[in-house]
Amino acid sequence: MSRREMTGHGEGADGLPRSVVVVGASHAAVQLADRLRLGGYTEPLTLIGDETHPPYHRPPLSKAWLKGESTPDQLVLRAAEHYSDNEIEMLLGTTVQRVERDGDGVALHLQRSDGFVETRTFDRLVLATGARARRSDIPGSDHPDVLVLRELDHAQRLADRVAAGPVVVIGGGFVGLEVAATLRGLDVAVTVVEAGRQLMGRAVGPGTAEFLLAAHREMGVDVILDAKPVEIALDGDRVRAVRLDDGREIAAATVLVGIGAEPRTELAEQLGLACDRGIVVDERCATSDGHILAIGDCTVQETGGAARVRLESVDNACTQADTAAATLLGREVPARPVPWFWSDQGSWKIQIAGRIDGHTEVVVRTDPSKPRRRVTLYFEDDQLLAAECVNAPADFVALRSALARGYRPSRELFADETVPLKKLLSAVRSA
Repeated sequence: MSRREMTGHGEGADGLPRSVVVVGASHAAVQLADRLRLGGYTEPLTLIGDETHPPYHRPPLSKAWLKGESTPDQLVLRAAEHYSDNEIEMLLGTTVQRVERDGDGVALHLQRSDGFVETRTFDRLVLATGARARRSDIPGSDHPDVLVLRELDHAQRLADRVAAGPVVVIGGGFVGLEVAATLRGLDVAVTVVEAGRQLMGRAVGPGTAEFLLAAHREMGVDVILDAKPVEIALDGDRVRAVRLDDGREIAAATVLVGIGAEPRTELAEQLGLACDRGIVVDERCATSDGHILAIGDCTVQETGGAARVRLESVDNACTQADTAAATLLGREVPARPVPWFWSDQGSWKIQIAGRIDGHTEVVVRTDPSKPRRRVTLYFEDDQLLAAECVNAPADFVALRSALARGYRPSRELFADETVPLKKLLSAVRSA
């Protein structure tokens, strides 16, 4: 019997799991599988994904894919032979209907897209179930031309609607703004409706938000803040407009709902694992039972204090995958790096490092000769907490490195905009 055919529970002679299954087949899952194989794990390793597409990059869906500049082959995370060469079993188009404990392991009840049903048992389970796009519940939101964007099929449906007429984006977060900027580049009329008083309210400070609001309006995006959609108005079987709470109607042929994502916690809840706006994990990516692991967008992380943090990014998916691999291999987990995020909105590149929670001071660096560039620094006393960089990639690299090394430069030092950040940071000693 080959290792591929082996099942069962318990640890092998080397103390490692006899089989590992990852529910999910996106960035975090693929990164984990690669790290396990690179770490010397040779036992059966299975990835289960409900999409029929092989694992793919999601960030281009709101940009290159909509513009017709990307193909499925260009999106894939790994070539097909990578999985076979590394003996990574891929079960795509497969849904986990139910999960149960089976002795020290787990039993997964699976249903494939062709209707085939089977039960498989594994020693160790990793949940990388991701998140689903949050949908609107206002009247008319169940119309087929009211879309979300989370998966490749969603992106293709949106691309098919580009020529249909004006688009209303409900929600002024990263995804909605990326789509709005892309569509404006295709000469599509776009209106963004945001219920809050600023764009990207959960991600950036008000100064950066105001700067990007001006950028989007410069692109020709009509942005409406502090307004709540109450109905998708129809004309027969077609979307006609989005009606706002103040009575205004915004013309639309297509509506994109970009109001965030909901972690997929159903399997964790079946197993009785702790969930709090996501599957709760510790610094080892272990769930509340100490045996099952969880990684990626489905998780919320203990921080050592009262707060729990949910980070939704490719960077966090890869970081948690590396941590989970170390945990499964019985090795010391790597130190958690400073989180970072990015967003390309037309010709505007936004890069963020760290978190602004708890900041007490803000320093803004601008250059009159470069009006499209802005760097915003957040301090807690003299501790640099985070940086938001717009069209300043070199500064972002320097600041991300400074945050990772724990530099504690003074606010006054950064206020001198005549000195390049790289030069400033090279003169600062590490704490």
